[in-house]
Amino acid sequence: MFESLKKKFNSTVGKISDKISSEDEEANEETPLEEKPQEKEEPGKTDESTEEKTEGGVREKISGIFSREKKEDTPESEEKPDETPAEEEEKSGMFSLVTKKTISEKDINDILFELEMALLESDVALEVAEKIINSVKEDLVGKKIKRRGDVAEFTRDALKKSISEILGVETRDLKEMAQNAKKSSEPLKIMFVGVNGTGKTTTIAKIATYFIDEGYTPVIAAADTFRAGAIEQIGHHAENIGVKLIRHKKGADPAAVAYDAVEHARAKGKEIVLIDTAGRMQTNVNLMDEMKKIKRVVKPDVIIYVGDSLTGNDAVEQAMKFNEAVGVDGIILTKADADAKGGAALSIGYVISKPILFLGVGQSYEDIMEFKSEWMVEQLI
Repeated sequence: MFESLKKKFNSTVGKISDKISSEDEEANEETPLEEKPQEKEEPGKTDESTEEKTEGGVREKISGIFSREKKEDTPESEEKPDETPAEEEEKSGMFSLVTKKTISEKDINDILFELEMALLESDVALEVAEKIINSVKEDLVGKKIKRRGDVAEFTRDALKKSISEILGVETRDLKEMAQNAKKSSEPLKIMFVGVNGTGKTTTIAKIATYFIDEGYTPVIAAADTFRAGAIEQIGHHAENIGVKLIRHKKGADPAAVAYDAVEHARAKGKEIVLIDTAGRMQTNVNLMDEMKKIKRVVKPDVIIYVGDSLTGNDAVEQAMKFNEAVGVDGIILTKADADAKGGAALSIGYVISKPILFLGVGQSYEDIMEFKSEWMVEQLI
């Protein structure tokens, strides 16, 4: 699941780490602190200046300067005992660590551009890809690196932070809403919208199973009276999971079907009403108006857009249109288990500012999982 995105993010961590670390090593090799070219000596002749330029002479000189300055600045009562040669050598080695590599924009620009192109290829929305790149750049540029491992750690943390911000849309707790509905004796009304072929009908059966497992009794409204065979299809699922189906004849008013289902739930003390609607393209004005009528009549508590994660940017575009038409409160992405790219899962919530509530992860009625942003971050980084 989401293997493509995970590979791209991890590749970016490796590339930035390798580039900055290799540049730092090259710089240290080119300008070592303790190695300077020595003048040639004639055989048998010694020179005081030559002696000072030897490795030991340089260390002795630096040590002498530091010790004189320390004695001048330190009161007699606070003077420390002379350091042993081993301590002096350790200090000399540590001195090279004082110079740290600072990450510049030039260091990471090319690599982040590659990442942005890779994200777009994985169906990540443009604004989401730009958000990730800008966030990572802001976090990395100016960072001071002491060790090679720091680069990878800082890069990974920057990516995690950017993805968390993208997925950090305030969510809806359907369990809590169902509990409140049970206390108030007013059923929780959930309306499902989306285009044909996304697995919306099967998803409704999965959500019904989810609530049954939580101890609630749902009822399903077959309000898709437009598509041939839709009533029979949702009826088949309802029978399999043992849920009451409220249905009218094909061509009946979908709003009337939804209304009857709500009245049935009130009369029988059922806590959840799941309203199926006709799968329609977001460009079909007449059918979108019909869906608006269902909303006016029933006044659903939650409207959930059901999208196919494998369609990538198409799912994002469709969600935007449905949100503009009726107002979407949450998202369910189907076929997430087969989604290697992950672009829709990463983008859709951020683009329409609505949370992903569930992911469909298989064919059985139990194959649905609550979406957690922390889980998604761990999947990707």
